[in-house]
Amino acid sequence: MSAIDSIKRSAVLLALGLAAGPAFAQTIAITGGNVALGDGSEPIQGGTVIIRDGRIVAAGRDLAVPAGAQQVDAAGRWVTPGIVAGFSRVGLVEVDAVNATNDTSAGNSPFSAAIDVAPAINPRAAGVAVSRTGGVTRAVVAPETARSIFAGQGAIIDLGADMEPITRARAFQYVELGEAGADEAGGSRASAHVLFRNALREARDLGRTTGISGGGTASREPRASDQRDLPLEEVPEGRLLAAGAQRSEDVLLTRFDAVALVPVLQGRQRLLVHAERASDILQVLALKREFPNLRLVLVGATEGWTVAERIRAAAVPVIANALNDLPSSFEQLAATQSNVARMRSAGVDVSLGLINNEESRQIRLSTQYAGNLVALQKVPGAAGVAWGEALRMITSGPAEALGLGAELGSLKAGRRADVVIWDGDPLENGSAPVMVMIDGVQQPLQNHQTKLRDRYRNVSEGALPKAYER
Repeated sequence: MSAIDSIKRSAVLLALGLAAGPAFAQTIAITGGNVALGDGSEPIQGGTVIIRDGRIVAAGRDLAVPAGAQQVDAAGRWVTPGIVAGFSRVGLVEVDAVNATNDTSAGNSPFSAAIDVAPAINPRAAGVAVSRTGGVTRAVVAPETARSIFAGQGAIIDLGADMEPITRARAFQYVELGEAGADEAGGSRASAHVLFRNALREARDLGRTTGISGGGTASREPRASDQRDLPLEEVPEGRLLAAGAQRSEDVLLTRFDAVALVPVLQGRQRLLVHAERASDILQVLALKREFPNLRLVLVGATEGWTVAERIRAAAVPVIANALNDLPSSFEQLAATQSNVARMRSAGVDVSLGLINNEESRQIRLSTQYAGNLVALQKVPGAAGVAWGEALRMITSGPAEALGLGAELGSLKAGRRADVVIWDGDPLENGSAPVMVMIDGVQQPLQNHQTKLRDRYRNVSEGALPKAYER
């Protein structure tokens, strides 16, 4: 356990009134529940989950409870991994229209790709606690574009009740293509695509001047070493910045933006690209011919089902919006709620996120959208997915797409103990969490909404609102 993890566990345990000392060696056994591993398999009735030191030790049926373990009776309940929001802007916004509370984009900044959202994440934002109460324990947080197709570097966060939310900073670079990208690039898709390629070439050239590009060329097959998930801190940024100072004046990116894109060319940082139209998706896939080390993730992909075989062949994962059932723009004319299931049937690795859909506050709806996909199996002519697969799309699926599958998203041994106990089927709208754990630490289930509910639930007639009482 890292020092930060230890501090977080102590702070939360103390806030909950629990003893912090023994927690570092604490063993917890959750017994008797319907245990869903989050790996696509169906629930295990009467299952047990063993947690030690904030990690999953084992999960399954007929497991022996370790001596001295704290036992949690989950009989009649459902036990799942914490929900992982595959796309969000939670923690960056309080009120969209109030600029002082909205850190999603920087319309007046000279920087784009270099922007890192991690310092702007507010773990006390109202949307964080509301989402945690809904069973969301981790979230992919992306910036929003402004004046460029490059929005900047997104983060993976936890939604714990503490002040250390960052699981992985600078986890990916986020790019807008399609209609939004065309607008940011000067008014056309053609401009957006040439701007995209130019930026990658500038970053590649910068890397080559220092001998650490790793970006490859169209003539070289990517090496296995190019595809490692290395901490971004291993990139020699100082050398890159020094080299950037000597660049030609015939460049469009600032020095910091070019440096920020070098890890993308090295394959050390994923590149999330928002594209909805089929033709835009194919243009994104074609980038790998010139830049073979790119670790692409498609975001949105409303028309993905029409080119699913091409996406599968490129081995590019997709984070899709499960609710796009009708065209809301000209780039979504082929919209259908069967999109996700059809891509999955074609062998595409699909997970779910809220793209352009209240992604700052309503990521708790992930379970509802996953449940919709299960229900589609019963709709004539529609395509849905099995229950276990739907849960995977909001747990281990997003974690794997972002390179954190060995750490997050399932109840497999060794994963972080993000565990939720539900009072019913978590993919049914009427169900709610009764316990949420992040890194093995029980989290509070109160938020601004629940406090208002409790405050005014039993106010007697004629009583002044609580706000007027001292």
